[in-house]
Amino acid sequence: MKIINKSNQKLVADRVKIANNPIKRIIGLLNRSKLEKGEGLLIIPCNGIHSFFMRFRFDAIFLDKNSKIKHLIRDMGPWQFSPLIFNAHSVLELPAGIINETDIKVDDTLDFID
Repeated sequence: MKIINKSNQKLVADRVKIANNPIKRIIGLLNRSKLEKGEGLLIIPCNGIHSFFMRFRFDAIFLDKNSKIKHLIRDMGPWQFSPLIFNAHSVLELPAGIINETDIKVDDTLDFID
C-alpha cells in the first residue's frame, strides 16, 4: 500500500503492510531489525503502542477513523510506551526521520492507495 499526505502531496511510504488481526498486531515489527525508507506498518485498531523488544528507532503517526493525524511521535526508541491517544483508531509506524523529512503535521490527512 502507498501513503500520500493529502495536505502537502508528499509521498510518506510506498510499501506499507497492515497489521489488522491479533497475531499481526502482537508481532508488529518485532521480527525486523530495521525499516527501510518507503516501508511502514499500519496497526488497526490501535490507540497506543510500545517498543519493547524492538531493535531500532521509528516514527509513529496516530490516525483517527478518517485518516486525520491526531498525534506524532518522532524517533521512538526501544523499551518505551506511547501515550494512549483516545481519539486514534490506527497507528502508522515508519522509519525514524520520515515525519520531519515529509513535513507531516498534526491535523494533516493521509491518503491510502492500494
